[in-house]
Amino acid sequence: MNKRITQSELYSEYPHILEHLTGLAKPLHGSTLSHKLIHLVTLRASQINQCGFCQHMHAEEAREAGENQERLDVLSAWRELHCFTPEERAALEWTEALTLIRTSTITDETYSRIEGVFGKQGLIELTSIILQINSWNRISVSLQFQPSIKY
Repeated sequence: MNKRITQSELYSEYPHILEHLTGLAKPLHGSTLSHKLIHLVTLRASQINQCGFCQHMHAEEAREAGENQERLDVLSAWRELHCFTPEERAALEWTEALTLIRTSTITDETYSRIEGVFGKQGLIELTSIILQINSWNRISVSLQFQPSIKY
């Protein structure tokens, strides 16, 4: 395997990347979304994108925010389980639709359902969070960032 750009090299060569990508998900007038919901969204997108670095980080952050490990264990099966709230289900549906946009069809019905749950501001914020995590996933996967996992 060829040596890839490290995180520190990335941040030193392009110091504004952290600021720019973090800024994508900062709402102008305060968040309408809970931290637990955001963690589920970022973890689910990272699972879909097979980004081990981001999965590790967002699972850890979710646990620190009080998320139940059992729910994290079954997150990829959210559609068939009753342990996710209607709001979480809507956010996860939108996450999958945007993350898998090449194979997804975002119908007017889907859009209306998600907007009905979150409102316009919440929909924009959720979309921004999904955009941000997908960008981070692509950086982490392409540069092969490695999480600190004890084994």
